[in-house]
Amino acid sequence: MAETDVDFWFDPSCPYTWVTARWLTEVARVRPITLRYHVMSLSVLNEHLEVDPEGDTGGYLWMPVRVCAAVERQHGQDGLRRFFAAYGARVHEHGDWDFATALTEAGLPADLAGAAGDESYDAAVRASHERGISLVGKHVGTPIIAAQGTAFFGPVISTAPRGEAAGRLWDGALLVAGTPGFHELKGIPHLPPDFT
Repeated sequence: MAETDVDFWFDPSCPYTWVTARWLTEVARVRPITLRYHVMSLSVLNEHLEVDPEGDTGGYLWMPVRVCAAVERQHGQDGLRRFFAAYGARVHEHGDWDFATALTEAGLPADLAGAAGDESYDAAVRASHERGISLVGKHVGTPIIAAQGTAFFGPVISTAPRGEAAGRLWDGALLVAGTPGFHELKGIPHLPPDFT
């Protein structure tokens, strides 16, 4: 079976996106995919709204995406993947938002944490965000996945399936998203994210 290129746009602060990222990591173990990470931003997505649904009135959610942009600029895809893995586990599973520690755990320079307050990275964040959102439309959020000529929002899952169950969800997501005219599929009301 040929390798499938998979582009994954994520906001690192979203816990459900973290669950989806863990699922995709599992998919890569059971399906021949090459996963490429791209940053997107809930701050950019919501900036035109009168009330921010994330409640981020102080603009904190800009900080992690700027660090992601700095990491990608200086250390490429591998660095971004490693940082997101370390940061995601630290923030979502342990409640620790320390960029420098996550960078160190990812084998990256801790001084990249300074990018959190550096607005010069905003253009890169916006450009990456726009590339992802242009594939599906502004009516969705994070994450966005593009593969095999189709793109879709989600899946939004509370628990990451493992093994062949992860592969079956992948196969099904591609089948549904690749169906001409497909727009939306929803399930039960969301449960709290489960990181076990």
